[in-house]
Amino acid sequence: MKRAEIVAEARSWLGTPYRHQASLKGAGCDCLGLVRGVWRALVGPEPEAPPPYTPDWAEALGQETLLNAARRQMAEIAPGAARAGDVLIFRMGMGVPAKHCAILSGEGRIIHAYWGRCVVETRLADWWARRIAAAFALPGVED
Repeated sequence: MKRAEIVAEARSWLGTPYRHQASLKGAGCDCLGLVRGVWRALVGPEPEAPPPYTPDWAEALGQETLLNAARRQMAEIAPGAARAGDVLIFRMGMGVPAKHCAILSGEGRIIHAYWGRCVVETRLADWWARRIAAAFALPGVED
């Protein structure tokens, strides 16, 4: 699959309302649900089902659940080498487990499900850039 296909699929989710644990284009999704939906559309069936999780699951558990799952299913790359179509994983606070993800849509732009709003495309502002924990390429992505 081409990087442009990943970005186009992610953009087709723009405006999807934020719904915790959901992953249905146009109906609702959270940040993980967006990545899961793009995966299903372009890669195929999801390789593992996410466990139920609360909005504060990362802080409550203190474990790198999201980061470890990403490492099992995708190829990790250096954050500075990430390109359009790659998945970025973020820590919402310093010293806490990673719990947010987005798809890099171009130079300095990300697509993600924004809590309390919807799927949006925004600048990768310094606030977000400082919180990148890791970057990953989807399986089968072509450069």
